[in-house]
Amino acid sequence: MKPPATVNTYRLPAMLLLALATGAQAADMPKRKPGLWEINTTMAGMPSVGPIQQCIDQNTDDLMQQQARKEKSNCSAIDVKPSGNTVTVHSVCQVRNSTATTDATFVGAFDAAYKGTMITRFNPPLEGMSESRVTMEARWLGACKANQKPGDVIMPTIGGMNLNQMMKDPKFREMMKQQQK
Repeated sequence: MKPPATVNTYRLPAMLLLALATGAQAADMPKRKPGLWEINTTMAGMPSVGPIQQCIDQNTDDLMQQQARKEKSNCSAIDVKPSGNTVTVHSVCQVRNSTATTDATFVGAFDAAYKGTMITRFNPPLEGMSESRVTMEARWLGACKANQKPGDVIMPTIGGMNLNQMMKDPKFREMMKQQQK
């Protein structure tokens, strides 16, 4: 697998922004079914990276939730409301020198498939961006492939990386901290 450093520079901010936008919600979201997930994410105004595949287990989702709990200190509000097969989220978090207000809705079953929309407004604008609109569709494909381990993420345009290892990497964690300043 290619290391995370192979990420094109114009895609890295979009990926980090998406991670920040979804990270605050992860702490209170339903856990996904272990196995191989395909996730199509579209961010308005950004080139698509295409569908990604992620091999997860319970520890992978737990790791994301632990990271999200650490990020809660940057948030003055996080409101997650599950109702049937719908989860709505409202959060207000500091990202660098901007206040990011996110409203998101996720619909579906986290053991088979779900869709989500997230609108984040930045005040003042974050690097010229005043609003971000993200849509995602995720579906469970089955068991992870024989050569995959939990945390593996495969992106069609940049290859693969292991999310579990990346989240534990001090260099990546420092980069995430710097992105928030």
